[in-house]
Amino acid sequence: MPAARRSPAAPVVDPVVLSDLERGDPAALVSRAVLEGVEHVDLDVDRLELRDARVYGSRLDGLRAREADLRHLTLTEVVMERVDVPVVQGIRGRWRDVELRDARVGSAELYESTWQSVRFVGCKLGYVNLRGARLQDVLFTDCTVDELDLVQAEATRVAFEDTRVRRLDLQAATLSHVDLRGALLTELVGTDALRGTTITGRQLAELAPTLAANLGITVVD
Repeated sequence: MPAARRSPAAPVVDPVVLSDLERGDPAALVSRAVLEGVEHVDLDVDRLELRDARVYGSRLDGLRAREADLRHLTLTEVVMERVDVPVVQGIRGRWRDVELRDARVGSAELYESTWQSVRFVGCKLGYVNLRGARLQDVLFTDCTVDELDLVQAEATRVAFEDTRVRRLDLQAATLSHVDLRGALLTELVGTDALRGTTITGRQLAELAPTLAANLGITVVD
């Protein structure tokens, strides 16, 4: 008898519920800040500076900035909505229980970050660099991503729903329960790292030429 099909474990991403937030002071958004229980609404700044900062149980609703320095930023139980930032520097960040909604980000350098229970909804993202990152329970819903770079990343329970990814790079990645069925993929690099992913039959057919080339198979009709 054929082996039973096993569905990948879905990401465990609970909604972030925030209440009794205080209106935040924009002047407090500085490097090494410690912010808790605050809400910032409709910020329009040239540069958002939160390097080495820690933010807990807070909301950011509406941000326009030319660039954002989020390097080594810790986010815990944070919701960010209506974010428009062309350039984000966010390397080695620690995000846990974070929601990003309706964001427009051009280039995001987020390599070697650690994410747990992170959700993206309705976002348009350019180049997202998550090389060497550790991702656990991450969900992309109704998003468009130009390039998602997961080279040498460790990803567990990551899924895509109604999301277009023009280029996905998985070279040397370690994957477990990564569900690509809801991703419309234009280009996939690193097919040798597909162990631990789930794809549809149609996706398999589309990937067949690349898989054959990687295995050294010559296909002649």
